[in-house]
Amino acid sequence: MTPAINDISMYCIALPRFSLPRNMLYLCRRSIFLDRKDFFWKKNYPLKTLQTIDSYRFEMFLRNLTDTIFKVALCSLTLTALFAASKNHLSEAKSSLELQSVKSLFNKTSVKPSYINRKQSLQAILNLNAQVEKVATGFKFTEGPLWHPQGFLLFSDIPENSIYKWMPNKKAEIFRRPSGNANGNTLDKEGRVITAEHSGRRVSRIEKEGKVTTLASHYKGKRLNSPNDVVVKSDGSIYFTDPPYGIGKEQEELGFYGVYRLTPDGKLTLLVKDFVRPNGITFSPDEKKLYVNDTEKSHIRVFDVKLNGTLENGRIFAEQKDSSKQGDPDGMKVDVQGNVYSTGSGGVWVFSPSGKLLGKINVPEVSTNVAWGDRDYKSLYITATTSLYRIQLNIAGIKPGQ
Repeated sequence: MTPAINDISMYCIALPRFSLPRNMLYLCRRSIFLDRKDFFWKKNYPLKTLQTIDSYRFEMFLRNLTDTIFKVALCSLTLTALFAASKNHLSEAKSSLELQSVKSLFNKTSVKPSYINRKQSLQAILNLNAQVEKVATGFKFTEGPLWHPQGFLLFSDIPENSIYKWMPNKKAEIFRRPSGNANGNTLDKEGRVITAEHSGRRVSRIEKEGKVTTLASHYKGKRLNSPNDVVVKSDGSIYFTDPPYGIGKEQEELGFYGVYRLTPDGKLTLLVKDFVRPNGITFSPDEKKLYVNDTEKSHIRVFDVKLNGTLENGRIFAEQKDSSKQGDPDGMKVDVQGNVYSTGSGGVWVFSPSGKLLGKINVPEVSTNVAWGDRDYKSLYITATTSLYRIQLNIAGIKPGQ
């Protein structure tokens, strides 16, 4: 442990830093006249009195002088070492302060990384001055955000049985009502809106002329539970989750909560049935992996997508356990670099493609889903209870319907 400055100064208290000759003279005089200090010091005899000192006292003078020089050298070396150690401590303290200031700045802008990593962190995804901005409010429970290529955002208000249309600097207006208590929304390859309906217990499509078409409502003759979220693959296949959130226990017919694939020709295939509460769903940029989170388990699972569109090798991708704040794993999306954004306790959790938590984006209300938007698809829109939020990022998201 490096001694503090006060610990060392006790050895050097009689040694001013830049007056060694005068100081040495003082010590020499004190060494020679030590036993006669009352006589010499009080009367302040001149230095020439040294000539009367006998050989014994002169020998003692030389010894004391040698000892004094040794102490001066020792103090000099000690101070040099102390200065070097202090410099290292200051450097470490400076780095620590810089880290704390970065964290503080993130907190001030409603963004709180779980940690800072020079090579891989939220710093590469968003700027230090990025802020979560509330763009609309006054709703009951927002969900299913979707940026439309015509320049507006769609989102669901489940209790209001409505899908809203929002444009920058304008008030939200009704896009579809009733909506079957719509939850998740996305686009197919033709730009038509695909919706997972809670009370409608189906996956539906809004045609160009406005007609609503049922795409899937039953599996092997039994009604689906309550389709929750939905994503479309580049081959036109629709993947969706089916928990029981929108219905009562007595309304359930299947007895399980699954993940499905609906092909363009209308064939519905059950892919996985061992989820407790399957919810958010999204593909990796190359569509070789499918992510599905389980709200009840507070984790995200990832599956390899086979050439025929089915899934294999299911495994835990990341955990989202944090009881200190409200919220559970819900809607998910990915950016073009493969980072996964999942809503959860406290806001939006951001994971690297390998499942490493990069950090969290704090949101004032309980977050439910996210979507990329604006012209460059670098704005992350967040539905959160009664409001709609937005934050500008540095990396674009995957465009739905591509």
